[in-house]
Amino acid sequence: MTHVGVRPPGTRPDKRDFDTLSESTWSVHGGNHGDESTGAIRAPIVMANSYRLPADPSAIEDPGFGGLVYTREHGANQRGLEEKLARLDHGEAAAVFGTGMAALHAAFFTILNPGDHVIVSNVVYSRVAGLFDSIFPAKLGIEVDFVDVTDLDAVRAAVRMRTRLVHAEVIANPDLRVADVAALAQIAHDAGALLSIDSTFTPPPMMRPLDHGADVVVHSLTKYYNGHGDAMGGVVIGRRDFVEDVRTGAMWHAGGAISPFNAWLIMRGSTTLPLRLQRQCESAQAVAEFLEADRRVVHVSYPGLLGHDEHDLARTQLATGFGGVVSCALGGTHEDRLRFVNDLRVITSAVSLGHDETLVAYEQYPDGRAAAFAQPFRECGLIRLAIGLEASEDLVADLDASLTTAYGPAC
Repeated sequence: MTHVGVRPPGTRPDKRDFDTLSESTWSVHGGNHGDESTGAIRAPIVMANSYRLPADPSAIEDPGFGGLVYTREHGANQRGLEEKLARLDHGEAAAVFGTGMAALHAAFFTILNPGDHVIVSNVVYSRVAGLFDSIFPAKLGIEVDFVDVTDLDAVRAAVRMRTRLVHAEVIANPDLRVADVAALAQIAHDAGALLSIDSTFTPPPMMRPLDHGADVVVHSLTKYYNGHGDAMGGVVIGRRDFVEDVRTGAMWHAGGAISPFNAWLIMRGSTTLPLRLQRQCESAQAVAEFLEADRRVVHVSYPGLLGHDEHDLARTQLATGFGGVVSCALGGTHEDRLRFVNDLRVITSAVSLGHDETLVAYEQYPDGRAAAFAQPFRECGLIRLAIGLEASEDLVADLDASLTTAYGPAC
């Protein structure tokens, strides 16, 4: 894989040459190509859906053709974003899509054939669970085992002759268990399979799964990369040949390309990702510690807490904090928990994460999905806090006040 930030001794940094830049500098300058026609220092939004063909149109069939033809296949803003994201995650290439689910589906569609077997984390984003629980088995005859990926013996036991893929999230949505990416990669590779990792909760510089042995990394760019709650996107990152298969297969023939405007918005948001992520991780730690110490709270899950089952793994695997999401369980009745959520004044009740504002989502999960969760989540439902950029003391005060409304003052 190609790495940034390895500058030869005595050389001068140059934003035209990513090998001379640190990764934080690449976050600002990577993929941005100014407009020569106007002198603008930021890449403009190119809303055209078609590009001028070469004098000999047959040249576009050449594997080495580097031009642009049609925005569903490749556009100027998409290309700049792909250049930035590939190098930030230490990949050779990237393909960007209209949503995170489009990117995940494209990766799975490229890897799997009818009759293949897949091992999937039993705690994974609900739409991914739906793909593997019903759609892929019914449409493609894919066989699936949902396994607790923190139990490596169980993962090994699930391997079959036709296992082609192991899929997990670094920090699982929504119960926040942590996967050992290097160990899962070894199991997958010993079986002749690939490991795909959804790293949406752990974008660079927090985690780079390819460095730990993963073959494919996927992000929902809607979340931390965009960071402002105003654009959707997804990306598949990995080896160049695999990414080109994703592009020429799933993207070209099934669609799902990101719009130029959303690619531009995500490029804009990505420049501040390291700074935002640092603030969100620090605030999440403060919120998790407050909740853990409050007797009105039944259970808290956050990898930064010493009592988290995979805390030691998270500490060694994650480079810059433990993430911006905290999950907890509250006792009482369903109505008590609704009262708590609806009384919040700073924190907004909404889905998603990685935004500039803190979001809360409360859900009681169906028995089949909740069976994998810790007992308090099975009994009380799960409240997921996606921490934003507000002052942590304001978030703690808001949570404390709403807990008082629903459950009375802290003892």
